[in-house]
Amino acid sequence: MRAVGIILAGGNSRKMKELTSRRAAAAMPVAGSYRAIDFTLSNMTNSHIQKVAVLTQYNARSLNEHLNSSKWWDFGRKQGGLYVFTPTITDDNGYWYRGTADAIYQNLDFLRRCHEPYVIITSGDAVYKMDYNKVLEYHIAKKADITVVCKELGAGEDATRFGTVKMNESCRIEEFEEKPMIARSQTISTGIYVIRRRLLIDLVEQCAEEERHDFVNDILIRYKNVKKIYGYKIESYWNNISTVDAYYKTNMDFLKPEVRKYFFKDLPSVYSKVSDQPPAKYNPGAIVKNSLVGSGSIINGTIENSVIFKKVFVGNNCVIKNSIILNDVYLGDNTYIENCIVESRDTIRANTRHVGEDGIKIVVEKNERYAL
Repeated sequence: MRAVGIILAGGNSRKMKELTSRRAAAAMPVAGSYRAIDFTLSNMTNSHIQKVAVLTQYNARSLNEHLNSSKWWDFGRKQGGLYVFTPTITDDNGYWYRGTADAIYQNLDFLRRCHEPYVIITSGDAVYKMDYNKVLEYHIAKKADITVVCKELGAGEDATRFGTVKMNESCRIEEFEEKPMIARSQTISTGIYVIRRRLLIDLVEQCAEEERHDFVNDILIRYKNVKKIYGYKIESYWNNISTVDAYYKTNMDFLKPEVRKYFFKDLPSVYSKVSDQPPAKYNPGAIVKNSLVGSGSIINGTIENSVIFKKVFVGNNCVIKNSIILNDVYLGDNTYIENCIVESRDTIRANTRHVGEDGIKIVVEKNERYAL
């Protein structure tokens, strides 16, 4: 492959509230069996990118454990490998990552040792499928300095939490605003970039000399009139999970037959770390409608339009509607859950009721164990 991959997975998404108080956004469970970062890692290996670096920092424990072996995504060290880099305090540097550009700068030795001419930079908190080779071919054909993968949002969708772009007829980006107060365009950056490796090293070194640390503001926006930055539009499914509502919507999308078919049945496949759990068990009287139920779960109650992750126990006469129950949760008898996200490793007491009246409610019981 002509490219090396860099996955930026070190940020703290405060808009996810309690969900990221004990884990990184890239480690968030998705669709009953996956983590968010699995989709990006699968895209890398399916695009035959054999050398990938994951840059972690914030609440990285569960994410690092998930990435403790590269075999799940078929990254072989003889052909490249999966590398996980955390901030390293040295005599020359006493900082944690101060931004996305600084994260790359602190790991420039990795890029300098590579021989691939191009770099694919992505985030670790988006759910999508993509052949990065097509973006790379477009990048080369356009003779671009940087290519930004873009997506057109619907008229009613909120573009202000993304970087918005405007392109000319040849798809060269002329305007780029990062998380504007008022969006003047519904075309957003997906946080996926293609750039020549030597150029990336030069730009990041220049940023470091000037005490600039953000890839978007200090490279893309700053150089948009100097470098040839082009947009590559996609129309396939793509969703970022960096807010509670977006995370909830993404999981609920997997209850749609067309989305399940796209990710679970259509090739290429999405890979994840395998957990040796028994199949889900449905006891007499259990009722499950339009829901995903993870392995190792035991169901006694009623579940409708919900996503149940691994090792969940649902007690007698429980009712779960329009909710997400994360890994290793015990729901006592006669509990009622609706429009909620229940944090992993929680115990919900019997005869309790949790309902999101004005939006999605996050249910977190007092628990000393870290979240999966």
